Amino acid sequence: MMDLSFMQATLLTLLGGLPLTLQLTASSVLLGGAGALALALMRTSGVAVLSLPARAYVFVFRGTPLLIQLFMIYYGLGQFRPALQELGLWSFFRDPYSCAVLAMAMNTAAYASEIIRGGVASVPPGALEAASACGMRPLMRLRRIVLPLAIRQALPAYGNELVLMAKATSLASTITLMEVTGLAGKMIAQTYRAVEIFACAGLIYLALTFVLTRVVLLLEWWLSPRRPRLQPARPRIRTTGEPA
Repeated sequence: MMDLSFMQATLLTLLGGLPLTLQLTASSVLLGGAGALALALMRTSGVAVLSLPARAYVFVFRGTPLLIQLFMIYYGLGQFRPALQELGLWSFFRDPYSCAVLAMAMNTAAYASEIIRGGVASVPPGALEAASACGMRPLMRLRRIVLPLAIRQALPAYGNELVLMAKATSLASTITLMEVTGLAGKMIAQTYRAVEIFACAGLIYLALTFVLTRVVLLLEWWLSPRRPRLQPARPRIRTTGEPA
């Protein structure tokens, strides 16, 4: 039987790593989202000089595990320490947090770029023709027509990617970061009670996933064109003979 008092104490201890988990998720998603948008625009530009490097980047980072990418950045680049010191980059690459954010951001940029590209491809041609007929320039058409429609179409799939990145923060424990999984591993090494500790860690990730999915659903509802709009109240005009 599981010791509920021990699980309660474990849960409170593991919650101490939740801020780092949230920070890793937010940083990697924001940086990766910017990179994904740039990659998607490069893929859809139709210019070979731009689209080919973007294709190669997506192929490499989607075809290799995130754990290997994390090890290559944190451990692998350490072999080039003299060169990194000359470039002034060693202070960045010796920090496990910076390496974790970089690896996760580069990984999610590859996946999210394909999601955004699919959203751009789903924009109706009629909307683009109407925008051109209204005299919109390409940049304005991209900003006011293509991207809003693409984001609305890509949001459900991007929500899944957001959840995956939140759970992928557990890999940061392999490079000494004490987020939720890192604290769980440390407690297991001290108590040898893996079932209770991993159950508590799983509950934390489950709650985090629930919150993220609710936020994505709220954004989908807010961006839905079929969302009921609030109409301003109109003053009622009394008819002749109606009491005030």
